Amino acid sequence: MTAASSPPFQFVVLDGTPDLLTTPHMAQSVQPPNSASDSEPDDSRSLSTHTIQNQNPKLLHLSFNQDHSCFSVATDSGFRVYNCDPVRELFRRDSDQRGVGMVQMLFRYQILALVGGGPDPLYPPSKVMMWDDNESRCIGELSFRSEVRGVRLRRDRIVVVLEHKIFLYNISDLTLDHQIVTISNPKGLCEVSQGSGHPLLVCPGIQKGQVRVDHYGSKRTKFIVAHDSRLACLGLTQDGRLLATASSKGTLVRIFNALDGSLLQEVRRGAERAEIYSLAFSSGAQWLAVSSDKGTVHVFSVKVDSGSLGCERSHRRSASESNLPSPLGISSLSFMKGLSFSGVLPKYFSSEWSVAKYHLQEGLRYIVAFGHQKNTVVILGMDGSFYRCQFDPENGGEMTQIEYYNFLKPEETS
Repeated sequence: MTAASSPPFQFVVLDGTPDLLTTPHMAQSVQPPNSASDSEPDDSRSLSTHTIQNQNPKLLHLSFNQDHSCFSVATDSGFRVYNCDPVRELFRRDSDQRGVGMVQMLFRYQILALVGGGPDPLYPPSKVMMWDDNESRCIGELSFRSEVRGVRLRRDRIVVVLEHKIFLYNISDLTLDHQIVTISNPKGLCEVSQGSGHPLLVCPGIQKGQVRVDHYGSKRTKFIVAHDSRLACLGLTQDGRLLATASSKGTLVRIFNALDGSLLQEVRRGAERAEIYSLAFSSGAQWLAVSSDKGTVHVFSVKVDSGSLGCERSHRRSASESNLPSPLGISSLSFMKGLSFSGVLPKYFSSEWSVAKYHLQEGLRYIVAFGHQKNTVVILGMDGSFYRCQFDPENGGEMTQIEYYNFLKPEETS
């Protein structure tokens, strides 16, 4: 890690003061293991105060922060950070038409991980730059020999995903804590728990369709054969107890006990192949949201109480529990399971279907998270769209749009 000598972004003043926390302490000049370069950041990327902002930036990456209270946007000319409720821009940095390909925010701290991207990357795509917006500068970098595919942050760790390796660093001094070898992982699939205890990390294993689960508290690793085809998306609850997986087929989503690897539930997104873009659990792990290239966001009822899962056991809720959500997602043909020919019924007929869904533009990439308002989901699109939708947990059906916002072009917001 090397300290940046000058900020490569121009500060854009906004109305009001961003309601963000100050930056936690981070070491300023520690060289990480396995670094490919000792060079200083390129000062030619610094900006003058006369740089003209890009009025029509191209979106390269979207991400929510860990508690879904903010989201970050990487563009071909910098990055922006927004508050979710209410929707408003907190701050931005513009970089004279040089691209940021990936941005990850640490809760509501003014610290972000940046990776260069686009036709003219601001930073090499093989580096993770740690940006401290409280000081308006990069406080260091992590360099690698290949392109960075993903970054995940928690209060005590930085996780960097390459195509065949994952590195886990201590955030206080950037010493290497652990490294993992994976199957080819071009999407940078990886999730990490956000609780105060030891991290739990999930990522692809070394075989197709396999998930690796690392328990850093017990220092144990489990492998879950989740799918026959390659993994396409992973989702993890905040406490790291429940894991959701989807494959490249995109028809089924499976929910596992991340603590012991047991399969707890299987839900069906649809019958046709689809590319799953995001999987998100609600804060209480009662619901699971799924977005795909079919232009739909589905909400499924999670039939497992994550708080009841023991360290090495899974406990399903009793069927007599009255507080379980009504089984709206069960196929109407599931009564046929009791018939004599039920053994040959396709799995399709007895799958659990979504409780609610919302239709969007097909083919556009959307990511989804649950909102802080009751029974709401927040949907972000790569066209700059922000949707807040509400679902009916009792009657299900089509979600109701309660808010739309174009965060790239606020003047066009309806």
